[in-house]
Amino acid sequence: METLSTRNYSYTVRWYLRYNLSFRNLVDMMEERGLSMAHTTIMRWVHQYGPDLDKRIRRHLKQTNDSWRVDETYIKVKGQWMYLYRAVDSEGSTIDFYLSELRDKQAAKRFFKKALATCHSTTPRVITVDKNPVYPVAIQELKEKKYARRHTSTTNTVSEQHCGTRSSFYKKTVRSMLGLKSFRTATYILSGIEAMHMVKKDQPHQRAKSAQNEVEFIHKLFGVAA
Repeated sequence: METLSTRNYSYTVRWYLRYNLSFRNLVDMMEERGLSMAHTTIMRWVHQYGPDLDKRIRRHLKQTNDSWRVDETYIKVKGQWMYLYRAVDSEGSTIDFYLSELRDKQAAKRFFKKALATCHSTTPRVITVDKNPVYPVAIQELKEKKYARRHTSTTNTVSEQHCGTRSSFYKKTVRSMLGLKSFRTATYILSGIEAMHMVKKDQPHQRAKSAQNEVEFIHKLFGVAA
């Protein structure tokens, strides 16, 4: 068997976060390449490098515009439903995400603070939200604390138009994961999924118009030799 290398874990992590695959799918795929590894090894790599990928990619992202679309979807973690808050701009570019055990004002405020602090976001001129009543309250409190000046729209149709397809994307991807086992690992994995989705949507300055360019971009982020 070939010796495991940085390139091998780069491939397995990228495939897991990019496609609708399980850890055992990847074990079979790597065996076809003459490599033998346990599914738990790939799992550890994903948990370690998913958040790191998210962190490295954000430095290369183009600025989002000032028209935000915000909603949340449900993700099951260890048998319990959690709330995944997500924000995109009017062109569909990802701003940020936040996983929470609760769907309340404090969770919404934490999400908005996180989104406002990300380096590629633009202070919103307008935030379009769904009918969750905590959003206007959370935004007003942040305005009073001078986090940002903004106007809030509550047009549910616009929110569903821009964010609904992302909900289906997450749920389709998570179905192959045989259940997320803890809040911490769920956050790690979702960070990586979000990062790869940003690459797929062509958000980095270095455009990845093909699968090969995408691979080269990820390898450069981690200093993997060509």
